[in-house]
Amino acid sequence: MRMRSGVFAFSCLLVEALGVALFLRGFFPVPVRTLPRREARGNPPAEPAPSGTGMVSNWTKIPPPVFKKVVIVLIDALRDDFVFGSKGKQFMPYTTQVVEKGTSYSFIAEAKPPTVTMPRIKALMTGSIPGFIDVIVNLNTPALLDDNLIWQAKTAGKRIIFYGDDTWVKLFPKHFVEYDGTTSFFVSDFTEVDDNVTRHLDRVLKREDWDLLILHYLGLDHIGHIMGPNSPLVGPKLREMDNVLKKIHISLLSKEQSSLPNLLVVCGDHGMSETGSHGGSSEGEVHTPLLFISSAFEKRSGPLTQPELVQQTDLASTLAVSLGLPISRNSVGKLILPVVGGKTMREQLRFVHLNGFQLSRLLQENTPAYEKDPGYERFKIAEKSHSNWIKLYLEGNNSEILLNLGKKVLKQYLEALKTLSSSLSKQVAQYDMYSMMVGSVIIMEVLLLLLLSIPKALSSQAVFEVPLSPPLFSLLFYLMCLVLCAVHVIICTSAKSLCYFCSMSWLMAVGVMMLISALMCIILSAIMRIFESSRLPVKNPIVSSFSWSEVDVLILAGTIGHVVSLGASSFIEEEHQTWYFLTTTLCLVLGQELCRNNFLLNECDPQHRTTMKQNFDAVKKASDCKNIDISAAGNSKLSKNTSSAEFIKGSDKWISLASPWIILICCRLLRSLNQTGVQWAHRPDFGHWLTRGITEARFVYVFILGIVFTGTKDLLKSQFISTDPSVKSTGLWEVYSGLVLLAALLFRPHNLPVLVFCLLIQTMMTKYIWRPLTFDAAQTTIMHYWFGQAFFYFQLWLVHISQLTKHFPEVYCVFIIATCSSYAVRIEGNSNGIATVDVSAGFVGLESYVEIPAIFFTVFATYAGPLLWAIHLLYYLSSEVKRSSTAVGHGCFCYALMHSIPVAIYIVLVTVLRYHLFIWSVFSPKLLYEGVHVFITAAICLFFTAMDQKHS
Repeated sequence: MRMRSGVFAFSCLLVEALGVALFLRGFFPVPVRTLPRREARGNPPAEPAPSGTGMVSNWTKIPPPVFKKVVIVLIDALRDDFVFGSKGKQFMPYTTQVVEKGTSYSFIAEAKPPTVTMPRIKALMTGSIPGFIDVIVNLNTPALLDDNLIWQAKTAGKRIIFYGDDTWVKLFPKHFVEYDGTTSFFVSDFTEVDDNVTRHLDRVLKREDWDLLILHYLGLDHIGHIMGPNSPLVGPKLREMDNVLKKIHISLLSKEQSSLPNLLVVCGDHGMSETGSHGGSSEGEVHTPLLFISSAFEKRSGPLTQPELVQQTDLASTLAVSLGLPISRNSVGKLILPVVGGKTMREQLRFVHLNGFQLSRLLQENTPAYEKDPGYERFKIAEKSHSNWIKLYLEGNNSEILLNLGKKVLKQYLEALKTLSSSLSKQVAQYDMYSMMVGSVIIMEVLLLLLLSIPKALSSQAVFEVPLSPPLFSLLFYLMCLVLCAVHVIICTSAKSLCYFCSMSWLMAVGVMMLISALMCIILSAIMRIFESSRLPVKNPIVSSFSWSEVDVLILAGTIGHVVSLGASSFIEEEHQTWYFLTTTLCLVLGQELCRNNFLLNECDPQHRTTMKQNFDAVKKASDCKNIDISAAGNSKLSKNTSSAEFIKGSDKWISLASPWIILICCRLLRSLNQTGVQWAHRPDFGHWLTRGITEARFVYVFILGIVFTGTKDLLKSQFISTDPSVKSTGLWEVYSGLVLLAALLFRPHNLPVLVFCLLIQTMMTKYIWRPLTFDAAQTTIMHYWFGQAFFYFQLWLVHISQLTKHFPEVYCVFIIATCSSYAVRIEGNSNGIATVDVSAGFVGLESYVEIPAIFFTVFATYAGPLLWAIHLLYYLSSEVKRSSTAVGHGCFCYALMHSIPVAIYIVLVTVLRYHLFIWSVFSPKLLYEGVHVFITAAICLFFTAMDQKHS
C-alpha cells in the first residue's frame, strides 16, 4: 500500500496518540474510592462484642459531638514557618501566645502534591488524597460527589456558613445556609479579597444560628505570587490574620455557656515556595500549620516543642468525630487523638474503633488481598483487645488494670490506624502497569516504523510502500493476535488491582491487540525489505555525493542531547535552557555557513563565480516576471554552494551576514524578558517593566474570522478549482496572519514583544538564511521545530496558581494540569512546571465561561510558539514554487518524527523512574505537556496533509 509521506506521518501520529492516551490513563493513578455519598450513610458499627456469653454492648450509635460550634479559618498559602517561625513571633503575637501558653494543640500538616487549592480542599473535607489526575478532570470544580464532611454535616442538620474563595461554593452547592464567595482576576487584589470575608465577622459571631463557620482568606496567597514569601507585604497580612483569629477566639470563649466548648481550627491548604508559587513538593509548599484552639484543652506549660507532623487528610476524620458525624467513607486519614483526649477512655476507644473500621472497610473494597495487609491484621488484634476491655468495663471493674489495658488497646488502635492509612495512601501511587505497557508498545512501534521509513519517506518521490497486505494475511499476524489475546485474558483474570485496559470492552481490547500485531508485522516486513534490497547487486553503482555539513551534525547531536537530557529532573525543570542553547548554537553555525559561502567560495573560484552570476541573472529575469522566489529557482545546474555566493548582492549580502547575529540579539532579549524554570525564576526580568475590553476583543474576533475565512476560501480554491500555486500561498498567508492576530489578542500586553520578535526572526531567517543557503525541506523543518520549542519557553505568563481550579471543566485538557489554584499574579515564562499556564486567555472577549472557545483559546495561547512556527513552515514550503513538489510531505514527516522521538523515549524514562522522588512534581507535568503536544502535532500534520493532497 503506497502512502505519501504526509499521510503516512499523520497516520502514525494518530496511532501514537492512542498509545499516549493509554499510557497516561495507566500512569496517573485513580484514588481509592468506595460507594458514592448517596449510599454512604448507614448504621455505624457497634462496639466490639465482649467475649463470653450474656454480655452485649449497647453502644451502637455515633458518639455525640465533642464541640458545640466549630470555626475553620483557612489561610491560603500559609506556610508553617509563618506561624511557628520568626515571622509568627513578630507578626502574629496573639496566635503565638495561644500556641505557646494557651489551650491549644499545634501540628504541622503535610499536604500531598499537587499543592494547589482545589485538590487540597477535597483532601481537607473528604480525607482522601486526590490523584494527580484530579487537577485535570475537575478544573471547573463541579459539585463534589464523594462522601465528605460538609455533606455529612448538612445531612445531620448542621447549619453551615461560608465566606471566602468561591471554590467551596462550587464544590458544595446548596450546602451553606449563608455564603459569600469571593472571585477576583485582579492580580494585585490582596486587600479587598480578604476584607470581603472579614466584613461579615462582627455580625455572624453575635448570632447563634450556625454550627460550622468556614472562612477562606486568599490575600496571603496573592502576595506570595506577586512578591514571594519574603515580601514586606507578608508581615502586615499576617498581622491582619492574627487580629482576625483573636477576634474569633475571644468571641468563641465569650459564648461558651453550655456544657460543650467551641473549637477554632487554623490551617492552610498549602504553603508556598521560595519564589511565592506552589503546586510542587518542596518543604515550603507541603508543610502548613494546623492549630486546634479550645477551652476544652489543658493549658500548655513548659517550652514549646517542635510540632508533630500529621497528614492533611487527618483533619477530616478528626472534625467528623468532633462534630458527632460519620467519618467520610473515602477518608484515608487517621484521628488526631489529642483533640479528643479529654473524653473518657471508653469514648476514645469508640472513636478510634470507628476510624479503624472505616479504614479497614475502605481497604477491603479496594484491595483483594486485604486480609494479609499488616494494618488490617493489627486492627483485628486491637479489636479483640478492645472486646476484652469492654468485658471488664461492663463487669464494673474500675481498677488501675482497666486503665492500663485501655491505654494498651488505644496504642494498638493508633498503630493499626497509622498502618492502614499508609497502605491506603500508597494505593494512590499504584500504577496500572498493564495499560502503561500496552501504550508504550504502541508508541515504540510507531517510532520504529517512522525511523525505518526515513529513506523512502524523504526520497524524491516522498512515498512509502507500507507492506500492509502480506503481514495481515500471514500466519505470524494471527499467531501474535492469539498470543496477545491469551496474555490479555490471563492478566485481566488474575490482576489483583483494577486495570483500565481490562475494563474496556473485549471488542476494543481485541482491536488494540490486532493493531499491535499489525504494526509488528509491518515493522518486520519493512526490515526484511531493507535487508533484501541491500543484498541485491547494483549494476551501475553511483558514488553518493552526500556529506555531513555542520548543520546536519548539529541537528543530530542536538536531537540526541535533548532526548538524553529528559532523564534528569533538573534538565526537565530547566528545559528552556536546552532549547536556548540549541537555537543559539544553530545561529552561530548558520553564521559560519553564510561567511563561508560569501567569502571563501568567492576567493577560491572567481571564474566559476562569473559563470554562476550569468546563470543567476538569467534566472532572476525569469523570476521577476513570474514572481518566483530566487532561492527556489535554482535547478540542478545551480548548486547550493555556488548559488549562495552569487544570489546575495549589495546590501543584502551584509544584511544576510548580520542576520544570525541580529537573531542572537533578539533571542538574548527574549531570554531576559522573563525568567522561567526553577533555578532562576526569582531573578528580575524585563517583563516586570511591561506590566481589553470585551467589546473591543469581539471586534478583533470578527476581523480574525474574516481573515481566516478568506484564507480558507483561497485554500479550498487552490485545492479544487485553481491550479495557480500563488492562490495556495496567499491562502496560507492569510490563515497565518489571522493566527498571528489571534495570538496578539490573547497574549497579555507584556507578551507582545515575544510575538514581534517571532515575526522578525521568521522574516530574517526566510529572506537572508534559508533562501540563500537553500536548505532542504528536512533541515528547514527541524530548524522551525527548534525555534518553535524555544518560543514556547520565551512566552511570558502572569500566573497565579489557584484560580484555574475554579473555572474550568473536566474536558479542559491535560496540559493545564498542573496549573492551578487561584489568581494570576507572577510573571513567568512557559515551563514544564506546575504554574505557568495562563487561563485568562480563555476569557478574552467573553463575559462568562463558554466551554469550547475557552478551551481553544487557552490551548492556542499556551502553544502559540510551536503552532505559529509550524504554520510558517507550511507557508514557506508551499510558497517555494520551484522547490520539489514533495517538500510539504517531507516537512510533515520530519515534524512528526522530531516530536515522536522525545515522546517515545520520555515515556520509557518515566516508566523506569516512576518511583523517583520528583515523579509528581517534575516528570508528571512534563509528561502531560508532551501528551497534549502529540495531539497538537497530529492536528498540524493533518493540515500539512490536506495542503499536500494534490501531490501524487
